[in-house]
Amino acid sequence: MNPRPASFQFESRRRALLRLAASACAAAMVPRAPALAQSGAAPGEQKIALVIGNGAYKIGALKNPVADASAVAASLKQMGFAVTLRENTTLRELIESLREFSQRAAKAAVRVLFYAGHGVQAKGRNYLLPVDADIQSEDEIAARSADVNEFVDRLGTIQRGINIVILDACRVNPFAGGVIVGPDGRRLKFRGATPSGLAKLDAPLGTLVAFSTAPGGVALDGPSGKHSIYTKYLLDYLATPGMPIEQLFKKVRIAVAEETQRIQVPWESSSLTVDFCFRSDQRGSCSF
Repeated sequence: MNPRPASFQFESRRRALLRLAASACAAAMVPRAPALAQSGAAPGEQKIALVIGNGAYKIGALKNPVADASAVAASLKQMGFAVTLRENTTLRELIESLREFSQRAAKAAVRVLFYAGHGVQAKGRNYLLPVDADIQSEDEIAARSADVNEFVDRLGTIQRGINIVILDACRVNPFAGGVIVGPDGRRLKFRGATPSGLAKLDAPLGTLVAFSTAPGGVALDGPSGKHSIYTKYLLDYLATPGMPIEQLFKKVRIAVAEETQRIQVPWESSSLTVDFCFRSDQRGSCSF
């Protein structure tokens, strides 16, 4: 068999290269769906949030939490979250809100809890206080409040998506020092003083827990204006396009620490394994 002429072989290689180039161009023109790692949820995937503000306490009333929760809820709604807003929850309402959120959580790609109000620790666990709390001893805390550790652990069992828990929940602890005075003049004394602030909590895989102050510290209600110091700065940065969540909370921490002269220093525990920003940039990514 006679070999092919060199000109024929060259023409065959040229046609093959042209076909490869055309295939590559066609592939490049096919749009790619944004990855979960870039913006937290691909198009069509659900983002849900439970936002709670408790301020109308019988003991240790707070002026900012309801306004804080309302503003955070509005911001999250603008960013595409399906938001449930609860204000001044009783124990039954608080527990039921957390339970309903946990049931919906597995179907969502991004799950956010924001809580503003009183929070205490007891025996190394953290609890959120309902507005009807009437706790007369440390032993009663677990039965008359919502266990944050249990809630976070429940979210941590979900195998997909991410969890973000934001707790502006350590302000002016009503049980500091073991003795509180109620509006009727009653002195309620604990069997052993309850430590100030919340205890350290290690975030499970796929979860970030943000505290308005460091473990054991007490956060400040806003001395002026309608928002707490922490939530004020959280709202300033929450909707920044393309800002990674770690950078967001770093900026909040710096701003709060500066305003309070380091009396209050926010803190986070994170086990996130993907990039996330509340609002993507124009390219649909987190690239601040």
